[in-house]
Amino acid sequence: MKPLRTLAYAGAFASTLFTWGLSAHAADIPLGSQAMEGHIVTQVLAVDPANYQVTVEGLDKSPVPIQLTDQAKALHNLKVGDKVDIQVMRSVAYVLDTNVGGAPGVSNETVTVRATPDNPNPGGEAIRRVKVTSKITQIDLNQHEVTLLPPEGKVRVLKVEDPDLQVRMKKLQVGQTVDAIYTEVLKVKTSR
Repeated sequence: MKPLRTLAYAGAFASTLFTWGLSAHAADIPLGSQAMEGHIVTQVLAVDPANYQVTVEGLDKSPVPIQLTDQAKALHNLKVGDKVDIQVMRSVAYVLDTNVGGAPGVSNETVTVRATPDNPNPGGEAIRRVKVTSKITQIDLNQHEVTLLPPEGKVRVLKVEDPDLQVRMKKLQVGQTVDAIYTEVLKVKTSR
């Protein structure tokens, strides 16, 4: 059921990510990444366009209400019994900025891509990207540890377990920043 809740929240915050672009700078060095995906096909049990709410069948056949925003312009085209295909992809990437002097911070960017005008069925894509920048404040090559200052101000010590990254630690400098980039992509298709 969590992918369904993600659908509701993704619809609420999606509006600007595509215009931002997902390009890396020449001074950025990828450190690692991971991704996961979820997929569910369900059906609409109820539609309340006046309150921007849709109820779909959950994994255990129980009703799952999804609260949308006023961005759901084609909601009146959704009918009880319509099929809903929901795909959620999440990833996190870690990138080192080789410039010294960056500051901790958070950026949050989103976008929504709607179905084409010639397709009356509600659906589309919502993408959210959050970048959390932490500043390197200390490097311990003997212990393979890097101390980071995240935006919330409480330092974190990370143990570097990967032997390849341990070798690359020699190139790190205090004052460089590490970006953790979280991306969620939500695709929704409806059909009769």
